[in-house]
Amino acid sequence: MHYILLVLMAVGAVALDQFTKYWTVANIPLHGQLEGISGLFRLTYVQNTGAAFSAFKGMQWLFILIFAVFTLFLILEFATNRWGFTRLEHWLLTAVYAGGLGNMIDRLRLGYVVDMIELEFMEFPVFNVADCFITCGCIALLVHLLLFNKAFWKDEKK
Repeated sequence: MHYILLVLMAVGAVALDQFTKYWTVANIPLHGQLEGISGLFRLTYVQNTGAAFSAFKGMQWLFILIFAVFTLFLILEFATNRWGFTRLEHWLLTAVYAGGLGNMIDRLRLGYVVDMIELEFMEFPVFNVADCFITCGCIALLVHLLLFNKAFWKDEKK
């Protein structure tokens, strides 16, 4: 049942991400803007062929390779629990994976990732919902591993 819920969460996250990207493309012209909450964010449609700050621009093969390796890692972890992740950590890994999958769908289908959320209160690259899942999932996973899963760092796993 745990894994069915993980799959449903991933499907929901990818659906939310793809919906927001579809809506952005349908309603905002490329490089156009739509006001969000003043002082907080606005929606700005950009096409990103790289990663954050356009790093690795045009290197789609690298993103595909990283995603494939992460997919194999997750399959192995979920099948064997080899690394001793907790159930919460499985949820966080699934959030990261769902974000990666949302962006991978764009890369394979369009050749770029649709980004739309631009922060107004700080200088930061335009990002999307998938990026939120990746970033929040990674940060929460790291915090949980550092503070609450001491067994993860021991040589002997469960």
